[in-house]
Amino acid sequence: QVQLVESGGGLVQSGGSLRLSCVASGSIFRIDVMGWYRQAPGKQRELVATITIGGSTNYADSVKGRFTISRDNAKNMVSLQMNSLKPEDTAVYYCNLKRIGNYWWGQGTQVTVSS
Repeated sequence: QVQLVESGGGLVQSGGSLRLSCVASGSIFRIDVMGWYRQAPGKQRELVATITIGGSTNYADSVKGRFTISRDNAKNMVSLQMNSLKPEDTAVYYCNLKRIGNYWWGQGTQVTVSS
């Protein structure tokens, strides 16, 4: 089993920055892909960014150039640096670990960007 615990959400003004972190505990394998998803009120959960253990990244078009995902394999930690935040980035952000069709989720952390 895997447990994911997020931290770092909060309230920030438009144009500001926040950093989210997620620590994974339990059985972590080299094939695991870690990432961040978000869900805004009334909308479906959507991909923000993912990263493999080798450092390959994937970003949603809406965050490219503004968000950076990173991973510390020794600490089983994934982070999301969010710059130039916009009101439309407001959502609950969820840490995710994917392993060959199995998914684990954190409890979510609220990010609110005021205009």
